[in-house]
Amino acid sequence: MESCAELIKSYEIGKRDFGGGNFIGGNFSSCHLKDIDLSESYLNSTDFKRALLDRANLYRAYLCGADLSYAKLYEANLCEADLTKAKLSGAYLVGANLTGAKLSGALLTGVNLRRANLQRVNLCGANLTEINLRGADLRDANLSWANLTGARLSGANLEGASLTGVNLSRTYLNGADLHGVDLDGVDLSEAKLSGTNFQGANLSAANLSQTQLRVAMLQQANLRAANLTDSLLVRSNLSGANLTKADLRHADLSEADLSEANLNLADLEGANLTQVRLHKAYLWKANLDRVNLFRANLREASLRNATLNAINQLEAIWTDATLPDGQLFA
Repeated sequence: MESCAELIKSYEIGKRDFGGGNFIGGNFSSCHLKDIDLSESYLNSTDFKRALLDRANLYRAYLCGADLSYAKLYEANLCEADLTKAKLSGAYLVGANLTGAKLSGALLTGVNLRRANLQRVNLCGANLTEINLRGADLRDANLSWANLTGARLSGANLEGASLTGVNLSRTYLNGADLHGVDLDGVDLSEAKLSGTNFQGANLSAANLSQTQLRVAMLQQANLRAANLTDSLLVRSNLSGANLTKADLRHADLSEADLSEANLNLADLEGANLTQVRLHKAYLWKANLDRVNLFRANLREASLRNATLNAINQLEAIWTDATLPDGQLFA
């Protein structure tokens, strides 16, 4: 094992390359080591608390159990680094590259990973509560069973990410890319999802109650049996979406596009459907009691056996719609 004191002394006279070194259990707490090269070094259980490691090269470094709490790692290279059970609480990793890094069991509370590259990272079961991942690249990352409650993920790219059992309640996902992602049964309650791309995503049985989904893209999304009670879907695009048995009670769908959507057996009691597009939508046996259909477009929609008690249909368009009794609107 090499001496930490010798490394610091060499660094102070200009040396930067310490790749492949052995500093297991060393103490670099509060040290200034910007631009240092520790690639493929053995740094297990090393103390880097509050260290300055901006642009450090830690490629494939062994950092198992290392303490990087509140360390500054701006644009650091941590590709394929082993950070198993490492302590990263409060660390600053803005713009860092963690592609393929191992983070199983790592402590990540309060970490700033804005614009970080986290492609293929394994965060299965990780506690990521209130973590900052705005604009982060999480393509193909494993986030299964991770706790992301209150996390900031606005503008993040989650294409191909594994999100089985993940907790996304109260997260900030405005403008995030989640197209085609499997979110079956995931908790997204009270999340901020305005402008988020859910095209073709699987949200079957997901909890989306009280979410903000303004101008969201949900074309062809699977929302079968999803909970969307009290959700805000103003001007969102749900054309071709599967909303069979979905719970949309008291949801605000004003100006939303539900053309050719499947709403069979859906519960829309008390929903706001002002100026909504339901052209060619299926609403068989749907509950539309007390809905607001002011200026809604139901042209060629099918409402066979649907309930329509106490609705506001002022200026609604019913041309060629199939009514609850099976008759075609003339």
